[in-house]
Amino acid sequence: MPFIPHTEADVREMLDTIGVSSIEELFAEIPEAIRAKPLEKVPEGLNEMELMRLMRERAARDDNGLRTFVGAGVYEHHVPAAVWEIATRGEYYSAYTPYQAEASQGTLQTIYEFQSMIAGLTGMEAANASLYEGGTALAEAVLMAVRAHKGKSHRVLVPDTVHPSYRRVAASFCGAQDIVIETLPHDPATGVLDPAALDAVEGDFAALVVPQPNFFGRLEDEAALAAKAAERGALVIASVNPMALALLTPPGAWGADIAVGEGQPLGIPMSSGGPFLGLMATSKKLVRQMPGRLAARTVDTDGREGFTLTLQAREQHIRRAKAKSNICTNQGLAMTAATIFMALVGDEGLKQAAGVSHTNTRKLVERLTAIDGVERLFEGPFFHEAALKLPQPATEVTKALADKGILGGFELGREFEGLDNGLLVCATETKTEADLDAYAEALAQVV
Repeated sequence: MPFIPHTEADVREMLDTIGVSSIEELFAEIPEAIRAKPLEKVPEGLNEMELMRLMRERAARDDNGLRTFVGAGVYEHHVPAAVWEIATRGEYYSAYTPYQAEASQGTLQTIYEFQSMIAGLTGMEAANASLYEGGTALAEAVLMAVRAHKGKSHRVLVPDTVHPSYRRVAASFCGAQDIVIETLPHDPATGVLDPAALDAVEGDFAALVVPQPNFFGRLEDEAALAAKAAERGALVIASVNPMALALLTPPGAWGADIAVGEGQPLGIPMSSGGPFLGLMATSKKLVRQMPGRLAARTVDTDGREGFTLTLQAREQHIRRAKAKSNICTNQGLAMTAATIFMALVGDEGLKQAAGVSHTNTRKLVERLTAIDGVERLFEGPFFHEAALKLPQPATEVTKALADKGILGGFELGREFEGLDNGLLVCATETKTEADLDAYAEALAQVV
């Protein structure tokens, strides 16, 4: 769609009509000290031809021919061609926000189907559609838990095995609202949070976050952690991988009050890191605390099935500090793609993809730990990621592997002190036996 800016004459006429001398005068109520300064590092604008060339060059970087064994929150899964062929049709691609039900039945039905699938996958009673990505989903869950706790405590416990980026986003979101994010260390021998460690936590807390799987790929003792939190009157926030839920017990069955996660594995390409899709589901008792949209199925006065937004007033999204969250349009297109993906592959397709991903990672770990000096960093069950300990710094190893056509994994020393030799590796259903052999051969040469 072409962008036609206002002329200087248009701007002058509008300012004269409302009785102000300049655009800056419209912002006079904002104190000078907190106004954004001019952006000094923004480059000059590009014309259409230059912009398209730049975007093609950037997009080409994604197709680098390297075998990818990096996970750490973004995963290479197969996306059926039909997903984006359908999602980019005009009626989906450019649909407006669905506040007018009479004009938005298709969009509302898509939202309703998405919510139903996510509620079923997580074992929760209600889901929204949707949030920006996994980090903002966790941050919104923290805000939601504190609201539901009715001010008794503004303290939330977050294990350091929760994705580091998610923890940073939550701290950024919540710090200005006097919410304390308290980090709990993992057991260095197991790579998980010991439920007994909660007994040493003094005072009240509003919620405990339980990652499943955690950032190291390990499976936490989720039921024990949830029980410990419930004993203290705290809510439980599950941070989950939706693909893993095809195999693992859903959070609704082990005591979670809120479930959040990154929806990228559900048909969203890696795309250099976004845009992605934040998931959120909750129990019925907390549904009115949930941000974002909620669509419902109903019947009209003639008994015909229809869909509409429900349980929220539009105004709740625009009440500044009193809003649940101002995320109105959010990631509607990514949500649509995830809906199409889940509808296409179904329960069995998800189980197959998850099962092959786990099997491939197990095979990869067996091959790599057969190399002298390479061993598991933590023993115990995992889904499709595992942490390895290398005989030399992981940054050196991954650089050498890249020269051999392998993206070898995530260097844990970037986020965890003392784990400079730690490497997080991942294999999904996209990997073949030849891929696994190529990685093992390359790593053997490097170390």
